[in-house]
Amino acid sequence: MGRIQMNVLNETTRIIKSVLNIDILLSRDVPLLGALPEFDSQAVVTILTAIEEQLGILIEDDEITAEVFETVGTLVDFLEQKA
Repeated sequence: MGRIQMNVLNETTRIIKSVLNIDILLSRDVPLLGALPEFDSQAVVTILTAIEEQLGILIEDDEITAEVFETVGTLVDFLEQKA
């Protein structure tokens, strides 16, 4: 795994933990939407806003699907494609 990918993974998990106020291990295979009770629609908006501000990745509304938020890995893969 390259340095950029690792940074996106690390930053994404940091943002998720901060927004949800949780302290659990978030590896690539951890399910998000429907699995974490804190991970609701408001959390999605807050996480996307934080990602845009902190990682400088512009995300269009029509790009957001449930599949993007299936797991930490699917979210990171999406962000790496956007970066």
